[in-house]
Amino acid sequence: MLKIFRIVFAIIVLILGVYGSITGNYEAMPYMMFFLGAMLFVIGVSEIKMERKQMGYFNIIVSLFVFYVSMEGFLFK
Repeated sequence: MLKIFRIVFAIIVLILGVYGSITGNYEAMPYMMFFLGAMLFVIGVSEIKMERKQMGYFNIIVSLFVFYVSMEGFLFK
């Protein structure tokens, strides 16, 4: 189940990134950062489940930072 979420979030991030690069319109960047944070969180949880706790906690901390950056993008737009 976590693998499916990871793939779906990765595809969404890829589509939003390509859209922003092609059109030059970066208004969707906070959404891309939000889904990137969600993807990192899912990767962190799956790493913890596979007994690689150090990398799992690192991914979760990075995902919290990315969520913070995306919330700033939503609020100060």
